[in-house]
Amino acid sequence: MQTYPLSQLTEETLNTLITLHEVDGDLEAWRKMQMSLTQEERILLEYFKSDRHRYHLPIMNEATIWGRAIYPLLRLAEQGQVQAWASVPLKATYPTFELEGEADGALAPSVGGRIEPPYLIVHEAKRGINAPNPQFQLYGEMLAAAWLNWENSPNTEQEIFGCYTITDDWTFVRGVVGAIETEKPTLHIEFSPRYDGVWEAECIVQILKSIVAKYVNVST
Repeated sequence: MQTYPLSQLTEETLNTLITLHEVDGDLEAWRKMQMSLTQEERILLEYFKSDRHRYHLPIMNEATIWGRAIYPLLRLAEQGQVQAWASVPLKATYPTFELEGEADGALAPSVGGRIEPPYLIVHEAKRGINAPNPQFQLYGEMLAAAWLNWENSPNTEQEIFGCYTITDDWTFVRGVVGAIETEKPTLHIEFSPRYDGVWEAECIVQILKSIVAKYVNVST
């Protein structure tokens, strides 16, 4: 069985491993996935936005952008045992292939300081003309996370959320993985609109909170 590094996945490779279906999501559905913020969260978000204007993110390296523009918004979506994580190892063994690598980040539950199977994956895209398309590595990371979730709860279909960021722009992805135990699993993908990390920061946190609440409500 061949192991595929997540960082090297391409559209061609994925199409040999899975049946992929991509659509633009219903804009109204994404608008409805927005939980209200608490007063404390609004205060922290306003500080984040005012602080963000001090920095020239387009010329900063990826690690700095992650620390200043991405991770703070993930932190605001934490609820219950669900925490924001960085550098999340992922490994999944499907019937005919293996996926292995590391996601830039995730929102996932913590038990005793250990991460439990992630269900929202964050991929920070590399920049530059020759940078790879971030979507296909994200799909691989979502497939790996869905398999980990399936091990805990072997439902026929696994709903999995992800997002990719380019500088401080965010695009969310809803995925449904099916036929996990077959030779060619399926992955249905729906895209959100693109959200600006400053002017639409509130929408970003509201969507993140809504995704986290799906897990919290199921677990309680």
